[in-house]
Amino acid sequence: MTGPAPKPDDGDRALLHDAVRAAGALALDYHGSALSVRTKDDNSPVSEADLAVDALLRDRLCAPRPAYGWLSEETEDDPSRLSARATWIVDPIDGTRSFVAGGDEWCVSAALAIDGRPVLGAVYNPLREAFYSAERGGGAMLNAVPIRASDRTELAGARMLGPADMFRSKRWADPWPELSITTSRSIALRLCLVADGGYDATIALSPKSDWDLAAGHLIVEEAGGRMSGLEGGGFVYNRADIRHPGLVASGGPLHSELVERTRHFRWKHPRP
Repeated sequence: MTGPAPKPDDGDRALLHDAVRAAGALALDYHGSALSVRTKDDNSPVSEADLAVDALLRDRLCAPRPAYGWLSEETEDDPSRLSARATWIVDPIDGTRSFVAGGDEWCVSAALAIDGRPVLGAVYNPLREAFYSAERGGGAMLNAVPIRASDRTELAGARMLGPADMFRSKRWADPWPELSITTSRSIALRLCLVADGGYDATIALSPKSDWDLAAGHLIVEEAGGRMSGLEGGGFVYNRADIRHPGLVASGGPLHSELVERTRHFRWKHPRP
């Protein structure tokens, strides 16, 4: 998208941060307990904690901003969001499988998008005491301290986040060099770990939704990193179709080389 970057209203940043911190505290109240869990139509789990955190965020964010749209993984989609210039995009608990198992690979992820672009983002993992945030044009922070993505230029030996078997697949046009690979169940946390320079890149070949990406996308970019689709294209949020085929996120210097690889991945079946 072109043109001046859209700006949030005064108070939106504090509103978002306060809501996400409260959501993290509520999630901690449920963490480690016996939870009611069901399987959704897409075969992903949802727990009573997801629903409670969703309700808290919706109350904290929508009540003060009734003109803003709402898009959440755990709320039935309301098409009226498509006519709203500003929309909250929320994943109440990203990494539900880890959460219900008592693990720490989960977070609360929320963003404000204006005209399809995230302008505020917050990702909070209270177990790790890690609060990531960004404002368009204002940089990215971890616990209020500025962060920067990796400036690594060499792919061999890079620290990658993603499933190890993906990198071993025979469908890559060229084999990957030796990498240091770590798996994480939360895509939002993966993006933040790239943004803070702890890892050099992450790749996801499976489709993701707006709520998986919006906050982390902004945090990566404001930390000086780059994020794109598998063929190098950009992302637009709060559309009728909220699905994205995959992503490549990294420090700036590695991004083009990574996209060159994902662009030539040999899919087993033609992609829609």
